[in-house]
Amino acid sequence: MKNEIDSKFVLSVFDKMREHGEKQQEQYILGGLKGSTDFDGYTLFIEDALVMLRFGFHNQYAFEYEKEEHLEQFLKKMTAIEQTY
Repeated sequence: MKNEIDSKFVLSVFDKMREHGEKQQEQYILGGLKGSTDFDGYTLFIEDALVMLRFGFHNQYAFEYEKEEHLEQFLKKMTAIEQTY
């Protein structure tokens, strides 16, 4: 699987996490994912126990994960949030 993701999708999921998620300290939790931003709000993070997505300025992003199946499950969680809320 190629690590390509639509920036509008990421931003939409993060917005839904902020709107519908449970806020715990500086994180929003929804659908098995945690979302947060850095101190200035230019970089956002969406993560679960096995994958982290860092999405920043000029739509640059990076995934951190060990196994392809972990990424696939992570993207399914993001899609479920997008479609449910």
